[in-house]
Amino acid sequence: MRHFLSSLALAAALTAAPAPILAQNPFEPVVYVNNAAITRYEVGQRQRFMQILGAPNTTEAEAQKALVDDRLRSFAARQLGIVPTEEGLQNGLEEFASRAGLSAAEFTAALERAGVEPQAYRDFVAAGLVWRSVIRERVVPRIKVSDAEVDQELRKQVETPILSRVLISELIIPAPPGQEQQAMNLARQIAGSNLSSDQFEAAARQYSAAESARAGGRLAWVNIDNLPPALRPIITALQPGQTTQPLTVEGAVVLFHLRDSQGTLRPGATEQVIDYAVLRLATAAEAATLAARTRSCDDLYVQAGPQAAAQVQRQTVSQGAIPTLVAQRLAVMDRDEAGVVDYGNGADLVMLCSRQPALVAEMANDVATTALPDDGVEAAVPGANPLPTRDAVRDEIFNRKANAAAEAYLAELRADAVIRRP
Repeated sequence: MRHFLSSLALAAALTAAPAPILAQNPFEPVVYVNNAAITRYEVGQRQRFMQILGAPNTTEAEAQKALVDDRLRSFAARQLGIVPTEEGLQNGLEEFASRAGLSAAEFTAALERAGVEPQAYRDFVAAGLVWRSVIRERVVPRIKVSDAEVDQELRKQVETPILSRVLISELIIPAPPGQEQQAMNLARQIAGSNLSSDQFEAAARQYSAAESARAGGRLAWVNIDNLPPALRPIITALQPGQTTQPLTVEGAVVLFHLRDSQGTLRPGATEQVIDYAVLRLATAAEAATLAARTRSCDDLYVQAGPQAAAQVQRQTVSQGAIPTLVAQRLAVMDRDEAGVVDYGNGADLVMLCSRQPALVAEMANDVATTALPDDGVEAAVPGANPLPTRDAVRDEIFNRKANAAAEAYLAELRADAVIRRP
């Protein structure tokens, strides 16, 4: 909810009528967090605010949980002496409202028309602001991202096919004037039910107003490039069997369900760069004995002894530049595994030091680690590099770690807090 704000969803939700006020005492405390009360009125305000933001779960229980978490975030900030300034809070209000294409004043006025008071908006933004400061002070300094982690993530991206076409189903719920909220509530209920493909088809037959309803909303294969640009990242973020959150269009609320997908690897994704070592010995038996006691490429120099160590040939080259017999032996090896190539009148001890996609090796500037001016690696790497930069990947990993650490710290605060109900 804090990170994904759809202006389309806001436009529909902000024009909907405010929720009816409950008959119960609105200022009755419903839960205490470290002796700080959360009232029934606050829960109702947060629930309505969450509905306007298009959050997937907008029950009273979820609104109460969100308020408890915000109390914990503010409590942690006060412990560190962090208090939002009026200028900082106003900037936060403006930044959040800008996601809907509005100023803070316009967004606040729209919220009021929908039944949400300005204080609920201010409290929501203030809790997020101080929490970010808490995370910067407590969590961020402890997070490190190694080069190995960057390489691993890049390898994963190289090995992951780029989606080229998808098989989706659609469910279009009519939302005529005055019935937008009912349509959104039904869409949220369907999206939050984690329906299987068969169950989604049944829902489409029952609720969809599209021509595809008879077929359970099933559409034919569609190329990713043929999808509207705004829809592409939403669809490509799904795994087969998953359903999107509700999407609002004029007069309707839409859900998409991904049944299957197809993709292709990046150009050059199958090319590898191999770092390996070779030592020529008199017999296969001698090579096998040395291989058995060697634990790594660096250890090979130690186990071989000073005289033989000088004969070790280690290089990093493209697969196509490796002699056939040696390449065949390396093909079945894991990192730091050794084997023997027997020539009859001599033998090679062959050890795999590492292997990685040529695309990753190029980005890491590992392609020029041999003494040879042209080792064939350059030919294995396409001219255009479709991968993100190493810095971008490092930032992505850092943010992922920071989010996980923030959630862990919030869970720790929740476990240590005194949370009670009247």
